[in-house]
Amino acid sequence: MNPTISISPTLSLRVLRPQEAGTLYHLVDRNREHLREWLPWVDTTRSPADSRQFLEMSHGAFQKGTGINYGIRVNGNLAGLIGFHGFDRVHRVTSLGYWLGKEFCGNGTMCMAVAHCIDAAFKEENMNRLYIRCAVENARSSRIPQKLGLTHEGTQRQAEYLYDHFVDLDVYSVLAEEWDSSILGRL
Repeated sequence: MNPTISISPTLSLRVLRPQEAGTLYHLVDRNREHLREWLPWVDTTRSPADSRQFLEMSHGAFQKGTGINYGIRVNGNLAGLIGFHGFDRVHRVTSLGYWLGKEFCGNGTMCMAVAHCIDAAFKEENMNRLYIRCAVENARSSRIPQKLGLTHEGTQRQAEYLYDHFVDLDVYSVLAEEWDSSILGRL
């Protein structure tokens, strides 16, 4: 997969490198309260070294072709992350996760990023199925796969532990034969 996906003059996705750990950490740190509501890893990200460790693992997966995490850039600024949780090459399945800093939410940025990643998964990685899991009560996150026409497959009960409680996750999926790339021009 390409290390950069250009979506518009102001929006792009680029594989993050370990040397960008400070930038990633500061985005997380500024958005701790916002991100902690739905993401279980926020409290364990306590320093740029923690972000560097994540980016070293992530960049290694990119180099091996086993996964990808893109930094979402808005006007050149790091706004969030979107990533594939690995590629099952036997069954041709992948999943996608994403988050944005609070100041970048609400303008369609993530919907465009998700759509372009779905398109790349099918066209460049030869995946057959892609799924997204969202906490049932995370309406903002769930609206993205809904808007893009993914199928709601069901709900996984108590599928994720979030600090002091379990949350149910809705599962949305799309198959390569169902994906309509023309949606990219309509977003």
